[in-house]
Amino acid sequence: MISNNLFERIDNSKPLDFGGIFSKSIELFKKVWVQGFIHVIIPLAIMLAMFVIMYLVVFVGGFGIVGFTGIFAENMDVDFDEDLVVGIVAVIYMILFALLMLVVLIIPVSMTFAFTAHFFVVCRQSDMEMAEKTDYFMFLKGKYLRKTITLSLILIGIIVLACLLCFFPVIYVMVPIQLMMVIYAFNPDMSVSDLVKASFNLGNRTWLISFGLIFISIMLVQVLGYVTCGLGSFFISSFTYIPIYYIYKDSLGFEDGEFENDETPLLK
Repeated sequence: MISNNLFERIDNSKPLDFGGIFSKSIELFKKVWVQGFIHVIIPLAIMLAMFVIMYLVVFVGGFGIVGFTGIFAENMDVDFDEDLVVGIVAVIYMILFALLMLVVLIIPVSMTFAFTAHFFVVCRQSDMEMAEKTDYFMFLKGKYLRKTITLSLILIGIIVLACLLCFFPVIYVMVPIQLMMVIYAFNPDMSVSDLVKASFNLGNRTWLISFGLIFISIMLVQVLGYVTCGLGSFFISSFTYIPIYYIYKDSLGFEDGEFENDETPLLK
């Protein structure tokens, strides 16, 4: 089974070279920075659209409550408690708004999760000089859509739980949640539970070096983004994901014969 094979590879994972991974990440970034920019800007644009929709609903809903109450008062021949009507409408509006907020939260997270997973596929294609087959929405359609949403909800739950438990658990889960995306990218047919378990197993075995690579890459992007007044962040933020790709590749490797031809199994 795919999952058993992956867990065996994790148990027999190779030690990582911090300097080697960082150097290779810089070289690979030179090849994929344009694709990295595209993978950052599309989810950002969708996120902005979601916030615009949310605020429109807030304002339209607010005016709707006032207008509905006024119309109701003008057309009713019987006495009614205006405060009660306003309260009922407000409760309904708040419930709908809460549901909208949930959707607004899930969609950007799922988009970012899916696009990041696809960016790892692009990194592999460029790194291994494979034929490029770009399907940005590959993890947002077909059999992968539900799994992507489920993993995104799990990711949100892990982060919320870690925040509630205090600051230090957030530092710990930073590594597994990053590895979850790269493991999903190259093992999309595994079950959700196995993907989560594999990300924590690999995270535990490589935590120190993985955390160091993630932390340094984030700090580098932050500094360069500050120097460029924030504009450079759109072009270089994808660099933070490239060390994660090499953490997977250097510790687990890819199956022999998996890329003997130009067909990429994940893009079929």
